[in-house]
Amino acid sequence: MDQHEIDLLERHISTDTELKSLWEDHILYGKQVEKLENKIFRTPTEEQTLKQLKKQKLEGKTKLMSILDRLKEFEK
Repeated sequence: MDQHEIDLLERHISTDTELKSLWEDHILYGKQVEKLENKIFRTPTEEQTLKQLKKQKLEGKTKLMSILDRLKEFEK
């Protein structure tokens, strides 16, 4: 995410509940992924959880970027 997108996010996050929710989820998933990735050894359950978290994070980021793209067009 580039600086323009972050600025756009910061301008609209207080008025767009979907955007806010997606951003909060993105940060939460990122922290959970990082925690699991930093483990030296992961159980099979943790490996599955890691895959699921990465998938959820990616799906959320796709939705987030779609909203930001729409906002960029609106601001032109």
